[in-house]
Amino acid sequence: MGCGAGVRLDRVRGGRQKYKRRLDIESSTYLGLTVPPPTKKPLTKIVSHLLVAEPEKIYAMPDPSMPESDIKALTTLCDLADRELVVIIGWAKHIPGFSSLSLGDQMSLLQSAWMEILILSIVFRSLPYEDELVYAEDYVMDEEHSRLTGLLDLYVAILHLVRKYKKLKVEKEEFVTLKAIALANSDSMHIEDVEAVQKLQDALHEALQEFESGQHTEDPRRAGKLLMTLPLLRQTATKAIQHFYSIKVQGKVPMHKLFLEMLEAKV
Repeated sequence: MGCGAGVRLDRVRGGRQKYKRRLDIESSTYLGLTVPPPTKKPLTKIVSHLLVAEPEKIYAMPDPSMPESDIKALTTLCDLADRELVVIIGWAKHIPGFSSLSLGDQMSLLQSAWMEILILSIVFRSLPYEDELVYAEDYVMDEEHSRLTGLLDLYVAILHLVRKYKKLKVEKEEFVTLKAIALANSDSMHIEDVEAVQKLQDALHEALQEFESGQHTEDPRRAGKLLMTLPLLRQTATKAIQHFYSIKVQGKVPMHKLFLEMLEAKV
């Protein structure tokens, strides 16, 4: 299972998340109290479930006593990534079908796709902004800040994705489904039960397809367009991994254990 075996899934509890119960209210409107408009079908079970499992907003909380520098920015981002990893592991368990995979396969998928999931979340948070990346609610970086902190290449790569999704006007339902698909579609070479993982991929692809045919009848190719953004996402994630790995090698920035293990599992 590679060198990341130290991260035990059953030890990381997803219990810190507060799952919103919005769907109870939404689904009650379909009990004949109101007639849903004919064009939009009710959301698929999987998409509804993913919306509820979506984590709370995250904050970077940069150390106010530290002077602004590349070291401060990188320390902030590495700390943020470590906390987000805990959240991602908790979130993954709520993807329908994920928990029934073997622990080894769950870990292999997570080790393979975690940076894609992180980046997709940054991209979605950044959609309402103009040329700024929202790493966290309280940590937004523009081009200048990215240049000063040595993160310009990463800024340019992620912004390229942001623009692609802006053009497609990606909705939250699509984003949560794509995030789950990125996890299931990860290119891990350590899968024990290929068939079970394939089943998970199929269920998620089907959910996206069904969502699009119910909500976007005007564009029959929309699901395909969204799936075609995933190779660029993977490319961007690879860039980010390489960048943070070289920072690790330089040893100037402290990194937490989980982040380090996940980083090393990817290299």
